[in-house]
Amino acid sequence: MPSELLFREDAYLREAQGKVLGHTDEGGILLDRCLFYATAGGQPGDSGWLSWGDIRLPVATAVKAEGGLVALVPAEPAELPPPGTEVLQVLDWERRHAHMRVHTALHLLSVVIPLPVTGGQIGAGRGRLDFDMPEPPDDVLALEARVNALVDLDLPVTDTWISDEELAANPGLVKTMSVMPPTGQGKVRLVRIGTPDKQVDLQPCGGTHVARTGEIGRVEIGKIEKKGRINRRVTLTLI
Repeated sequence: MPSELLFREDAYLREAQGKVLGHTDEGGILLDRCLFYATAGGQPGDSGWLSWGDIRLPVATAVKAEGGLVALVPAEPAELPPPGTEVLQVLDWERRHAHMRVHTALHLLSVVIPLPVTGGQIGAGRGRLDFDMPEPPDDVLALEARVNALVDLDLPVTDTWISDEELAANPGLVKTMSVMPPTGQGKVRLVRIGTPDKQVDLQPCGGTHVARTGEIGRVEIGKIEKKGRINRRVTLTLI
């Protein structure tokens, strides 16, 4: 059975119990219910720690494993909890929350720069999107002001689900050229900024986001770099 993805149900959950199902060959810990986001879509895996009894094990990151499971990677060599052990999962919340703020800000960036996205990366306090952008924008400060104006609207950020068939019938929902949303499970998660009747953005996404854009805070857009013949990189920083 795949891991129950607790971060998908509540991105603000900071602690949760879980039971160890086993270990990967590389020493990752497999849980039945997982609080940690697994590296995907340009968003790093979460860090934090596990505890059981009087043992506290730092977790460096989380990665996807076979069968829909998530493997927690210890930060240092240590004795692993045996299968069947009940453990307490605790997030490095400050890092996770920074990822959430940056991720939602990058969705807003894709609104003010309505061009195909060729790549992206999320960090704790900074992120970037690469665009199919033959010519640089005339006014970077105007783009920055437009992103911050959307932040200031304090728009709700919610998710909804559609079928694989509905996504195939609406290819315009997909902004990314390099990474396609996962299909084959029967449904695809969409992240909406705004409300259904006053929608700013709607696109497939499996990552974690803040509940409202106002939580992002102020952002700054740095120098736009040329990355290839038509690709340009736009970096966004929380300030």
